[in-house]
Amino acid sequence: MKELQEILTLLDASAPAGAILVTLVGVEGSSYRRPGARMLLTSEGRRIGSISGGCLEDDIIAQAGSVQGSGRAKVVTYDTTSENDLVWGVGLGCHGVVHLLIEELPPRPEWVDVLRRNIRERVTTELAVVWQGPEGVRLGTSLAKDIPPQPGLNVFRQTVRPPPPLVIFGAGDDARPLVRFAKELGWQVAVVDARPAFATPARFPEADSTVVARPEEAVARINPEADSVVIVMTHHYHHDAPLLRALLPRPLAYLGLLGPRKRTEKILADLQADGLAISPEMRARLHSPVGLDLGADNPEEIALSILAEIQAGLAGRDARPLRERTLPIHAE
Repeated sequence: MKELQEILTLLDASAPAGAILVTLVGVEGSSYRRPGARMLLTSEGRRIGSISGGCLEDDIIAQAGSVQGSGRAKVVTYDTTSENDLVWGVGLGCHGVVHLLIEELPPRPEWVDVLRRNIRERVTTELAVVWQGPEGVRLGTSLAKDIPPQPGLNVFRQTVRPPPPLVIFGAGDDARPLVRFAKELGWQVAVVDARPAFATPARFPEADSTVVARPEEAVARINPEADSVVIVMTHHYHHDAPLLRALLPRPLAYLGLLGPRKRTEKILADLQADGLAISPEMRARLHSPVGLDLGADNPEEIALSILAEIQAGLAGRDARPLRERTLPIHAE
């Protein structure tokens, strides 16, 4: 998602003429990237995104030169299943075949404007990339609704969901690397704190929004939806309690609380004594202590452990080492 967001930003900022879009549309076997990976090349020499680990990009750029100005897209295939892997395999991973569509974009593609708007409004977009078809069929990217099925058409269809919304309650110094790292992933980030001097754009320049609100009203004001990821890290017991009171009943994608387990149990016991019925499902949704056991100590390490746990949860993985995984690394 981050790669696609950066491509959209560049196209929106300058609408460069003659920009070349390279899309990974098909994989057989293993590859470094999965279908949907993209790389944008501009006539000024800028490059955003990647298709491999670095070894294919020079050849792709050379292939793109034959597309620029021709008005015709083309498909390029790299096969690493034989001795060719000695040349290409380092970047692709190992023993796979990848198919790339290389197309020249018009100045304002309709799908770009729609996708940009849908990401902003948190709406899912269906894209279609035609990369093989009968004579006369235009190859390229468009909205899925614009591609009626027909015999002989080979289409890569992609569902592009908006980035995860992350809400961080607590604007202390340890929230700053969490915001930075989350933005590196392309997530949408809001920081909320009761202290006006802390929840500011100056302290969190990467955040999409900073909100000053008291704990008793903060959740209702933000109103996180079901796909939201929420971290409570105010470091104040009397702030965490009202936040958890409002957050626990919500079916959030992820809810984490910073602090030791003993402190969390006291907060939950006090909330129950005060009348909140905490179900087993609520307890199961609460990640506390938040994060994976990475031996984290400083704010950057803690942010890494928190985001790693969230990413695993969003992807439906258990965060075990990959060498212990018996299934393919990439989900089909």
